[in-house]
Amino acid sequence: MAEPGFLIDGPQYGNWSESLFREIRGAGIDGLHVTVAYHEDFRETVERIVDWNRRFETYPSLIMPGRCAADIDRARASGRTAIFLGLQNPSPIEDDIGLVEILHTLGVRFMQLTYNNQSLLAAGCYEADDAGITRMGREVIREMNRVGMVVDMSHSAERSTLQAIELSERPIAITHANPHAWHPVLRNKSATVLKALAASGGILGFSLYANHLAGGAACTLESFSEMVARTAELMGVRHIAIGSDLGQDQTDAIIKWMRDGRWNKSGSETPGLGKPVLPPQPPWFCGSRDFPNIRAGLRNVGFAEADVTAILGMNWYRFYAASFGPAAAQRSQAAR
Repeated sequence: MAEPGFLIDGPQYGNWSESLFREIRGAGIDGLHVTVAYHEDFRETVERIVDWNRRFETYPSLIMPGRCAADIDRARASGRTAIFLGLQNPSPIEDDIGLVEILHTLGVRFMQLTYNNQSLLAAGCYEADDAGITRMGREVIREMNRVGMVVDMSHSAERSTLQAIELSERPIAITHANPHAWHPVLRNKSATVLKALAASGGILGFSLYANHLAGGAACTLESFSEMVARTAELMGVRHIAIGSDLGQDQTDAIIKWMRDGRWNKSGSETPGLGKPVLPPQPPWFCGSRDFPNIRAGLRNVGFAEADVTAILGMNWYRFYAASFGPAAAQRSQAAR
């Protein structure tokens, strides 16, 4: 018997193949946010989008492009997964704000303002100094709001994140991170950020990437589920979801590209993270097939069934429905 509600995850950055798409379908994932760029420029990002168009053509019975929340309904009705594209860095827009709309037209629905380092838009979480959102960053946030591209601050520093929440006229997302109080690494977010995110209508996707988990791969399902419960008390159930950050079937080379891109010639280790290798997953969440374990864990710590359904997909669904259309269209719908 199918579980109620939609199952939605993201981001994931798997080494995509038919076997992975079949696992995703077997898991019943209705909507999936995938990463198409870390440090790629505009042309390289377009090539990654072309790759996805080929996958949609090659595996039409398994996946379909996602542009709006209604595509998730269509995907479920046809036994497929709707794929939503996201950028983990603003490098694809280079220094041209006009590329925001172009990328949105091509299907991109999320963009991080930074990936660990200082960008043209904001400061990353590994920078010693956080000057906040830059002049260009303010303009880009305004443009993202206009076209319907979600501001994502998963890899950003604290002041930049708080300013993005304040500046954005539409709720933002932190698509893959956990509370700093639970696991104090630079990538995880303070209670101050999480409260501001919820107060503005934003959403947090809990990460299952081992470096973001208390205890790493030794993190227990009970510990993770208790953390979700405590965060629900802080933010409210409507503002939390899953952003697993799964990289199934990837090689260590993807981690080096994430961390170093083209900016680092020395290959020096990122403080606190060790060598650029894929960390092992906790045994209770090694792939999309393990979502039933999270469902059981949330039930076991006392979440009501309606809240489990919200966390595992319906909160993302509502957020997508409110976020992906042009701002004027959203205002028109709200007026009705």
